[in-house]
Amino acid sequence: MFDNLKILWHQGKQYIPDVTKANVPGIFRGRPVITTDLVDEFQLADLCPTGAIAASPIRIDLGKCTFCGECAIQFPQKISFTKEYKLSTNDRERLIIREGEDSPITLNPELVRAEIHKLFGRSLKLRHVSAGGDNSCELELNASNNVQFDISRFGIDFVASPRHADGIVITGPITANMAEPLERCYRAIPDPKIIILAGTDAISGGIFADSPTLNREFLSKYTIDLYVPGNPIHPLTFINGVLDLLKK
Repeated sequence: MFDNLKILWHQGKQYIPDVTKANVPGIFRGRPVITTDLVDEFQLADLCPTGAIAASPIRIDLGKCTFCGECAIQFPQKISFTKEYKLSTNDRERLIIREGEDSPITLNPELVRAEIHKLFGRSLKLRHVSAGGDNSCELELNASNNVQFDISRFGIDFVASPRHADGIVITGPITANMAEPLERCYRAIPDPKIIILAGTDAISGGIFADSPTLNREFLSKYTIDLYVPGNPIHPLTFINGVLDLLKK
């Protein structure tokens, strides 16, 4: 016991005490803000490799955004990225950041199914499926359960079998080869179950959106309970999104 207390005294707390109020490094790009300054809208929109920026009025779709920051570099008077990591929502429309608006991204309470709070509020088991991902979001999901972020303290765990899961977390753009395994995994999860899309690739296809090797029909058949934008996602974005969904 005394050895453990000595370690705690020398090293301090290894975990983040409050994941809802944690600070992130300055290099992190979170929720963007678009000013009302006049710029060449179409030149700005043409910068984006995924078509996340639209003109008239200027807006950014975080479901498509790779967070490369090139728009803010080329047009610093128009676009800036905050360190706000609470980006998750259950309403796809709320991922669109509009010109002149500076408000946080939140969940739409009307879209949260009642059984989510009733059944999963105290314990949630998730099965992760990498549907053609590049391992970036996958690594961040692993990090969400390390000693710093420790998502398990909230009763949220990743499990190896879909039959032991309450929901599925999808990363990657969903390649044609992964479409059937993803469907099988989802069907193996007992009802009721939730679907979480983690990362730009999962939400919109990202830079692979127009690839003929994708098969994203799965997303048109089922209701998505949570969108977690990022390329890759930040563990705090994922954790806060799930906590908001569960009302923890």
